[in-house]
Amino acid sequence: MTDRQFFVLLGPDGAGKSSVLAEVAKRQPAWRTLSTDKELTAERYALITQLRRNVVEDVLPELGGAYSADFLASLMQTAVVHLRDQMAAQDPGTPLLMDSYYYKILAKCRLAGVRAGPLFSWWRSFPQPRGVLYLDVAPESAWRRSANGARLNPLEYFGKRPEWGGFESYQKQLRKLMLEEVRQLPVEMLDEQDSVAGTAQQVLEVLSR
Repeated sequence: MTDRQFFVLLGPDGAGKSSVLAEVAKRQPAWRTLSTDKELTAERYALITQLRRNVVEDVLPELGGAYSADFLASLMQTAVVHLRDQMAAQDPGTPLLMDSYYYKILAKCRLAGVRAGPLFSWWRSFPQPRGVLYLDVAPESAWRRSANGARLNPLEYFGKRPEWGGFESYQKQLRKLMLEEVRQLPVEMLDEQDSVAGTAQQVLEVLSR
């Protein structure tokens, strides 16, 4: 554990974490939010968002062909290390809320067929948060938010194309693996809300305790 006020916002694909982080930052500017999403990443770290685009646009379509699962994990590690470095660079007195940390990336790597080994062990050696806030969004809701699969990338469903059955199965497995990764930490399960504002309010209530 670390003495830093450091929490992780976790959830499945389509949970709305980025929108919630932006709303939390607007309502409670004392909290620093950390993410690798383009909208929440400073321009000076454009390389991180570029690599994220490369994963989706270049690597995933050729996964298992031109690129191996291990190569995918190596690229995704850039996001993990960036988040760790950003956390370490903050003033120790600044409370932090981080998007997913390495937990979701590790779970997705496992689902993509990456073998357990030194890489995962290294990630698991990183500082651990004081708690995890899990946005427990149903696969049905996440599917609707993705325009019934139109906005999905290949790391969000099983199969050759985005279909409901493959999405539901993937998201259930993803949830299982993420919760397995954080089982030794305090986890607050947040029920699905009708709006970003409602979810952000739930998050802020937990953080204020």
